[in-house]
Amino acid sequence: MLRRTIAGLLLGTSLVFGTIAVAEAASARIKDIVDFEGVRENQLVGYGLVVGLDGTGDSLNNAPFTRQSLQSMLERMGVNTAGETVRTDNVAAVMVTANLPPFATQGSRMDVTVSALGDANSLQGGTLLVTPLMGADGDVYAIAQGAVSINGFVAEGDAATVKSGVPTTGRISSGALIEREIAFQLAAQHSLRLALRNPDFTTSRRVALAINDFIGVPTAIPEDPATVRITLPQNFNGNIVDLITDIEQLVVDTDQPAKIVIDEDSGIIVMGKDVRVSKVAVAQSHLTVTIAEDPNVVQPAPFAAGQTAVEPNTDLDVLQSDSPLAVVEESVTLQELVDGLNALGIGPRDLISILQAIKATGALQAEIEVL
Repeated sequence: MLRRTIAGLLLGTSLVFGTIAVAEAASARIKDIVDFEGVRENQLVGYGLVVGLDGTGDSLNNAPFTRQSLQSMLERMGVNTAGETVRTDNVAAVMVTANLPPFATQGSRMDVTVSALGDANSLQGGTLLVTPLMGADGDVYAIAQGAVSINGFVAEGDAATVKSGVPTTGRISSGALIEREIAFQLAAQHSLRLALRNPDFTTSRRVALAINDFIGVPTAIPEDPATVRITLPQNFNGNIVDLITDIEQLVVDTDQPAKIVIDEDSGIIVMGKDVRVSKVAVAQSHLTVTIAEDPNVVQPAPFAAGQTAVEPNTDLDVLQSDSPLAVVEESVTLQELVDGLNALGIGPRDLISILQAIKATGALQAEIEVL
């Protein structure tokens, strides 16, 4: 018997314990909620070759850029391979990426990430040759070279293959030598902007007030929800670096808009503490359609020259279950809202539809963001 069950949800709303994450605003250091102008990383990228692979490199016929790069490298070293057929699978073309730390000095080192560009199977055991790393302006800021360390591996035989992690991506710890510094004299600045990582008018104003209260003079001005400008006071005994050191440990109460974030794929729902809902009534109804196939076999009479046939027999059943109209009381706190939704006794994923329906009625005072 072939049995299929088709379940459809006409109107649903649900929430079970553990499916809502409650986001609450809290006190935080200024150091943890803002970025200081000029104190930032810079992204670098380069193209290079990884050699020494154990037959897991690029197939040169399918990766012409690897063959061209290999021939160019050999010619620079005095080896002429023009017109020759190069066949080696121990070389792989890679892209090298790195983040140049702020205020990095010439001669210091940084980590780099190496990623295969062609059809190499693994970078295990490979060594990256000298690779210039360029910034967005096209200038070279670092030189990378060294043995590649990967987290994955590939082992294969004639009939089976085992793969763990991503063996075509690896890292070189302290693998790049910084050759050029980015000129920015922070100590010479007389004013500086603070960029809030989560822009908000209230938080921006609180940051400025906290700085001014600590310094004692109006040295900080909130320019917009994302920016606070501070100016070095004339009677301050120090430079802008000393001022930053003093203010980055100040604690402020961060604020956030009322928002509900929904991830439909995983069924995760995150609500901010300021989410409010007016008094609403909610009902849900489930429609279940059950289709059962029980075919009958029909045999012809003896000596009737007939053929055996299959006669279809379908059993169709429709079941509709309705829940009574439930009232979700007007909530003052997020806990009251969660308690009211939990009292409905519904499933976690159905809450997405009911929250959007409540929002459509105007009873939900929050923004809904679906990932």
